[in-house]
Amino acid sequence: MKVKKIVQISFLSCLILCGCSSPKEESKTPNETNTKELKEYSNMAFDAGFDTIYSYKEYGYDEELMRKHFDIGVELFSSYNNYFDIYNDYEGVNNLKAINDSAGKEAIKVDQEVIDLLKEAKLFYDLSDGAFDITMGAVLKVWHKYRDQGIALNEENKKGPIPSEEELEKANACKGWDKVEINEEEKTVYIIDPCVSLDVGGIAKGYAAEQIGQEILKTDVEYASVNAGRNIRTLKTKPNNQPWRIGIANPSGEDSMLIMESITENSFVTSGDYERYYIGEDDKLYHHIIDPKTLFPSTYYHSVSIMTLDSGAADCLSTTLFSLTVAEGKEVLKRYTEETGNAASAVWIMDKDKAQDCLGKEMDQYFIAYTEDMEDKLEWKKS
Repeated sequence: MKVKKIVQISFLSCLILCGCSSPKEESKTPNETNTKELKEYSNMAFDAGFDTIYSYKEYGYDEELMRKHFDIGVELFSSYNNYFDIYNDYEGVNNLKAINDSAGKEAIKVDQEVIDLLKEAKLFYDLSDGAFDITMGAVLKVWHKYRDQGIALNEENKKGPIPSEEELEKANACKGWDKVEINEEEKTVYIIDPCVSLDVGGIAKGYAAEQIGQEILKTDVEYASVNAGRNIRTLKTKPNNQPWRIGIANPSGEDSMLIMESITENSFVTSGDYERYYIGEDDKLYHHIIDPKTLFPSTYYHSVSIMTLDSGAADCLSTTLFSLTVAEGKEVLKRYTEETGNAASAVWIMDKDKAQDCLGKEMDQYFIAYTEDMEDKLEWKKS
C-alpha cells in the first residue's frame, strides 16, 4: 500500500482556514455573548489524498476532541482517495483503476463506497442529459497526456501540443453507461468494452467531503467546516445566526471578488479555468474541464460556483454547468431540486463579451451571472 505522509499544523484561537485556492471560507469572530468559551481549531493535511490539501476548522470546547474530528476526516479522505484513484494500485483495495484495467475481461468486486459513487455519477448523467459523464475516461486520458506535456513545456517557455479532432473523436467512441454493468447484489462492476474507462475527477473530492461531513456530524461537533481541495462542506449552523461566508476568486488571481453567504449549513464548490491549464501552440489556454459536445475545454466561463447542501452534488453541478449556457444550467439545477428536494444555486463568471441574457452584473472586465435566489446572498467587493 502506498504510504502517505501526513503533515499536520494546528492553530488555536484566531486563525482562519483556507484551501490552496478559491473558494475559501472567510471567517467572522463568533459573537462573544454566547460563544466566548468556544475555541477555534484549524488543521491541515498536505498529503492525505487526491493530490490536494485537506483542511478542517471547528469551533468547540475540547481541543483533543476537535483533533479527533480532524483525524476522522484525514483517514476517510485517504480511504476515498484509494477507492477512486484511476492511476495507482493499493494493497487490499479494488479501486477504479482495477475496474478500468479489467475492462472487457472480468467483473471486479468492490466496496460499497465505489458503487455508491458510481450511482451518484449516473444520477447526474441522467439529470444533465449526458453533460456530466464519467465514462469519458478515454477522452480525458488524451487531454491528461497533452496537458502534462504542455505544462512541462510552458515551464521551459515553450508552447504545448494540442490533440487533433481525429484523436479525440476516436477516444470519444469509447464511452457510454451502456458499457458499464453494476451488480449491487454481488457488489461488482464490469466495463464490457475494453476501450472504455471511468474518470471521476468531477465528483470524487466533493463526494469525499460530503461523506466526511456526514461522519463528523455523527459526533458531538459544535460547528465546523471541511475543505477537501476547495470542496467546502460546512457542518451545522453558526451561533447567533452568523452566516457562513465563502469567497469566489477573481479569475485574474487577485483574492476574492465576491462572497457567498449562507445562514444554514451548506456546500460550496467552484470549478475554474485558472487551474490545471497550459498554453497551446495557438497561444490559447487549455484547461481541464472538457466540453462533452466539442471534446475541447469549455470556453463559456472562467468559473462556476455552486451552493447546495450535498458536496458531491455541488462538485458534479459545477463541472456540468461549465459546459452549458446559463439557461441550460438553470434547467439542470431545477431538475436536481425536483429529484432530491435540495435547493441548488449558482454563480457564473465570464468575460463581458460573452455575457448572456440573464440576471447578472458587470464587475471589472467580467460579467457575473447568478440564480435569482442568490440575489440577497452575495456580497460584492469593490472593483
